[in-house]
Amino acid sequence: MTIVNNKLSDHFSLRELTHSAVAVRHGLDNIPTVREVANLTNLTIHVLEPVRTYFNIPFRPTSGYRNLAVNKLVGSKPSSQHITGHAADFEIPTIANFDLAHWIKDNLEFDQLILEFYQKDNPVSGWVHCSYVAGHNRKMSLIFDGKRYKEF
Repeated sequence: MTIVNNKLSDHFSLRELTHSAVAVRHGLDNIPTVREVANLTNLTIHVLEPVRTYFNIPFRPTSGYRNLAVNKLVGSKPSSQHITGHAADFEIPTIANFDLAHWIKDNLEFDQLILEFYQKDNPVSGWVHCSYVAGHNRKMSLIFDGKRYKEF
């Protein structure tokens, strides 16, 4: 099954939020269900679009929806919110990931925000993981340095 370039919002498509180089390399379909597409749509409307609008810099998520097989191949936990279409990983060119994460924390509604593989001496290190769960956002903000999580 091929995913057409359906728009989820003004700047983001279903194709880019389901694309996975790992899935392509392994010949796996990474096709979300209707429920997962609805979750991805909420994520784009409530997180990705506001980020895109505020910073006014085009960007493409590096990871959005991942089916169970793809999620396992990338070494992620079976509880990952990527599996349900609630989460995306992204960076914005020219914006420090630390600054991006803090802007999201201070300005948006979200479930979980993780500054992943962040190194304090390198503000562009790692990437931002952010999830949105309609009606159930915990506003959990974490930094993961590759070994442990801590709140920020």
